Amino acid sequence: MVMFVHMDSHSPARRIAADLRTDIGTGHLPPGAKLPSVRDLAERYNVSRTTASKVLVQLKTEGLVTTRHGSGAYVRESHPIRRLGPDRYARHRWQQTTVQAFSSEISEGEATEQQGHQTQDVSLVPADEAVATALGVEVESLVYERARVMTREGTPTHTMTSYYRPSDVEGTPLLDPSPGIAGPSGGFQVLSDRGLSPQEITEDLYARMPTAEETLLLDLPPGEPVVELRRTTRTADGQVVEYARGVHAASRFVWSYTFAVPD
Repeated sequence: MVMFVHMDSHSPARRIAADLRTDIGTGHLPPGAKLPSVRDLAERYNVSRTTASKVLVQLKTEGLVTTRHGSGAYVRESHPIRRLGPDRYARHRWQQTTVQAFSSEISEGEATEQQGHQTQDVSLVPADEAVATALGVEVESLVYERARVMTREGTPTHTMTSYYRPSDVEGTPLLDPSPGIAGPSGGFQVLSDRGLSPQEITEDLYARMPTAEETLLLDLPPGEPVVELRRTTRTADGQVVEYARGVHAASRFVWSYTFAVPD
């Protein structure tokens, strides 16, 4: 649960917070820079240390700063932003392990090529209602769960957990718990080799606050939301071959779609 610090619109704390936000936004306090201590802020603005402390708590809650025990508060480090759209599922990308990310939300920003990696945890689990409905099986029937944590240059960015009918994936590299993509060309190629080639994908996105476990897993600062992605993958004849849930650190992704306006 995120705790917000209430500050009166005319309070000294609000003015101090505004000044620090400006310094962060203009780069006067760049990512990684140490903020003035509680004592320094109190002396500079002639306020109590309690008031100065509230300012740092508020900025931490907003996700602008992080704190290090015994060291102080620091401007939060920025992360390259990856743009996500339908093109990431293109067949020629199935075996790629690198992605392009940008220094800002606009794709015209400075680009960097990042090496991707993922863990794998595969197990048979009872299907919950959403999984059962998507895969067309009974609730509580056993399905394969393939849980991954995705990293870019060693930094966790999102999780992805896929579910499959056992008959579709038994004996395939999708059940190999070794880190990295499944087989030499990824999970979608494995399905294609089984005659279950993905042809249509539905994605639903939900913004929410992370759980405590997700905060630790994705190394999220206080106050940062996540975007939960729910993906249903179908063959050309409409058969669902995968249902997946992903949890993405909101500050590290932009979803981008270009499409014709329907009649």
